[in-house]
Amino acid sequence: MIKDITIGQYFPGKSVLHRMDSRVKILLTAVFIVMLFMAKSIQALSVGILFTVVTFIISRIPLKMMGKSLKPIVPIVIFTAVLNLFFIRTGDVLWEWKIIKLTQDGVDTSLFMVIRIICLICGSSLLTYTTSPIELTDAIEKLLGPLKKIKVPVHELAMMMTIALRFIPTLIEETDKIINAQKARGADMETGGLIQKTKALIPILIPLFVASFRHAEELALAMECRCYHGGEGRTRMKQLKMTLTDLWGSLYCMVFLAGVIAVNILTK
Repeated sequence: MIKDITIGQYFPGKSVLHRMDSRVKILLTAVFIVMLFMAKSIQALSVGILFTVVTFIISRIPLKMMGKSLKPIVPIVIFTAVLNLFFIRTGDVLWEWKIIKLTQDGVDTSLFMVIRIICLICGSSLLTYTTSPIELTDAIEKLLGPLKKIKVPVHELAMMMTIALRFIPTLIEETDKIINAQKARGADMETGGLIQKTKALIPILIPLFVASFRHAEELALAMECRCYHGGEGRTRMKQLKMTLTDLWGSLYCMVFLAGVIAVNILTK
């Protein structure tokens, strides 16, 4: 179900990850992505898998939530696996039929890419699961602060990114309501060919666009009523402060990054 999608949601908690500075978490997420793409072998990728599993356990996020976050990318994972499986023709031939050839390199690359994508989604999702939208806004604004010197509207960019992230669950819920309403009116969205299914989306997309514009107008009106004028002179209830937890978290991430580099060197 669409309502099971958890992208962009925040789950309050008291884990070490929840207590870390949001700026550090954003930077370490970038380091984690670099770590995964630096892995050149399945052995090096295993270090990234271990990092993802251990970090997930530390975050204390329910396992079912991570499963829900993977649902939207299942078609992408399958498509990527099929491409690598049948279009890589180097290595020992495992199975062949006419122009279709399945090779050992194709299987290895397909498995490697699927694991990498899953780790990427699971690890990156922990950023939004353990960081509130307000903290994300403040962290992005702080990190992009130096760009203000070249007249880049940093606060506006951070606010737009956070609002977009914040409204993902809202729009998902709105879509689910519209689908249920259309089904209650007798709409058939599951049978028929590709053209019929595409036409069935029209009664969903139009109300969804209307609802999106309505939410945007309500948000703009609420910000105007509260005399919102951007980041100039804005104060914050919670100040971002780095603690010893952030230092240990950074060292923990760097150890795994060094592990990936070491395994890459040893498996050349």
